[in-house]
Amino acid sequence: MKQDWIEIKARCNSQNADHVSMLLEQSGALAVTYQDAEDSPILEPRPGERRLWPNTEVTGLFAQGTDAAPIVSALRQQLGDSIPLAEVRLEDKDWIRAWMDQFKPMRFGKRLWICPSWHQVPDPKAVTVMLDPGLAFGTGTHPTTALCLEWLDSQDLTGKKVLDYGCGSGILAVAALKLGAHSALGIDIDEQAISASRDNARRNQVDERLQLSLGADERTCPSDLTVANILAGPLAELEPQIAKLTKKGAPLALSGILCAQAPEVIAAYQRDFEFVDQAEKEGWIRLTFKRC
Repeated sequence: MKQDWIEIKARCNSQNADHVSMLLEQSGALAVTYQDAEDSPILEPRPGERRLWPNTEVTGLFAQGTDAAPIVSALRQQLGDSIPLAEVRLEDKDWIRAWMDQFKPMRFGKRLWICPSWHQVPDPKAVTVMLDPGLAFGTGTHPTTALCLEWLDSQDLTGKKVLDYGCGSGILAVAALKLGAHSALGIDIDEQAISASRDNARRNQVDERLQLSLGADERTCPSDLTVANILAGPLAELEPQIAKLTKKGAPLALSGILCAQAPEVIAAYQRDFEFVDQAEKEGWIRLTFKRC
C-alpha cells in the first residue's frame, strides 16, 4: 500500500524564513522551498543580495509515512503561536509523468513552436525547437522568453549572425538558427547555461552553427541582430558592451524588464540606439531598438 508524502508549511516573514527553514531541515525535511504567500512582487536584487517576500511560505517535504504530529508539536514549541503551521498530505503518484504532463507544445508568432521531446507539434509546417525543461532559465513558459520568441519569429533572419546575450538554455539562439539565421553566438556567465545551450543546440542539430562564450569577448565581430533577456539593472549596465557587439543599423530586443523599469532601460540605450517600440505581457515588457 502506497503511503502519502508529508508537507509541513509555515507562514513566515522575510526575517524569520531562514530560521524556519533550518528547523525544518533539522527535523528531517528532504527538501525545503520558499514561496510567495500573498503574490507580492519582488524587484531584482542588488549584486550579492537575496530578497524574500514580506510574507513567505516555507515548506518542508518529508518522506512517505512520516508521522508529522511530533514534528509539528516540536516546531510549535520552538516557534510559538506567531508562525502558523499546516500539515499537507501528498498522494504518491508518478511524479515524473506528472511533471512531463505540465509541458505542451507552444506556438510563438506564426511559425515558431517550442516542443518537449516527448510531444509532437500539431502543425506540419512549423519551425520547431525541441527543448526539454532543465535547470537553466528559458523554456518559453515565462512572459519574457515568450516576448523574445515572438519577436524573433517576426524577423527576417535569413543569412544573419545573431547574438543571444545571456543565453540561459540557448532557446533564443537555437530558435534564431531554426528560423534561418546563418550563425549565432550565445554569451552567458554561468557554466551551467553554456552546457544547457550546447545540449539544446545538439538536440536541434544546429550545434555547428552556434558558438558559445563564457563571458563577452569584445574582439567578436558585431552581430546583425541582438537579443538579450536578462534583468533591467544588468541590461542598463551592459549597454556599452552590447552596443559594441551590435552592427550599426541592426535591430536589438531587450526583455526581462518589468513595465515600471522600462524608462530606465530606454534612457541607458538611447546613447547608442534609437528606440523603436515595445510589447507587454503579464507585467513584463520587451523593448526594441535600432543601432545608431
